[in-house]
Parts: sequence; C-alpha cells; structure tokens
Amino acid sequence: MNTQTHPAARSSRASTRAVRPRRRRFMAALMGAGLLLVAVLALQGAFHHAVKEITLPLHHEDIIRQQAAEKDLDPALIAAVIYAESRFVSGRTSSAGAEGLMQITPATAADIARRSGGTAFVTSDLATPQVNISYGSYLLSELLHRYDGNEVAALAAYNAGPGNADRWGGSGLTVNDIPFAETRAYVAKVLDARGRYRKTYRRELGL
Repeated sequence: MNTQTHPAARSSRASTRAVRPRRRRFMAALMGAGLLLVAVLALQGAFHHAVKEITLPLHHEDIIRQQAAEKDLDPALIAAVIYAESRFVSGRTSSAGAEGLMQITPATAADIARRSGGTAFVTSDLATPQVNISYGSYLLSELLHRYDGNEVAALAAYNAGPGNADRWGGSGLTVNDIPFAETRAYVAKVLDARGRYRKTYRRELGL
C-alpha cells in the first residue's frame, strides 16, 4: 500500500493552514474596529450631553411637567424662566434676596403660600426644587392671567414687577416698549430659550 502523500495534497493543506491565521487576524481586526466604533459613538453621545448641560441645561423636568400641567403653562416657558433666572443652579440668592431656581423673594413666596394654602411655609423651603418651581410657576401663571396671556408683559412683570409692566403698557406691552435695557434683554432671553427648549427637549418636557 502506497502511503506517500501527493505533493499537491501537501500544498493544499499548507495553504489551508496559512489561510486560517489570516482569517482569525481579519476577524479580530473587524471586532476591534467594531468596539472602537461603539466607544467613539458613546464618547460622542457623552460629549453632546456635556455640551447641552453647559449651553442649555435641564433638570427637574418631572417637576416642570407636573407644574405645567397643574397650572396650564408651557413647560418650555417654565424651563426658560429657570434658565434665565439661575441656569438650573440651586441655592442662588440675588442681591435683592430672591432665592432658588426661579429666584423667588421670601416675601413673594410667603404671599403665594398664604393665597395657595401653604400655611406651613418657611423661607428655607425655597431651596427645595419642588417648592421653588411650584411657587415660581404659580407667579408666572398669575401674571399671564393678569396680562391676558401676553407673555412679554408677564415676563417683564416677573423681572421688574407688575407696577412697571402696567406703566409700560400692560396687556398691550411689546418688547420694544420696555424702557429698561435689563428687562428688555431678560424677556428676549426667556423667549429665545423657550424656543430652544422646545426644540432640544421635546421628549423630556412632554411636548
């Protein structure tokens, strides 16, 4: 019996053995590229999230949605007021003594608490996002009602007080009617931010 292997068969087996390592190296490279792509996409997502946190932050969206539903407000408008007032940084106190996310003064908060039934209110409650956003939304809703839904007038009153907003035109107030440059810029900032929140955070704000 002839057990000698034909040269062509030996060549075929050698070729097969040479192909297998190349195939393994190719599959390893392919898997490595896939993992690299996943890592890049994850980093890209984290980068975009970080950019949003810096340029257009949003926190406490559950409270914002709740207050918007309870008080018939645009949640993007509430978010925009918080952005203009504090950029969602808790614990801020203004030179006028306004506190928290929506910058409510203790006197205004005490008055809102009395009229809304919050008899146990203490000033330290304004550091709580739930209380601060609730009272700020209450005030915003009240001002919108006072000025027949005119957002410019309501925002001007939120910033500079109803007395000034009344003198400047009340329910017929436009941005160009506002003589205070600071209040005019504030109103424009809130309205611009409201549009950006609507576009960027539709799902989070329930829009």
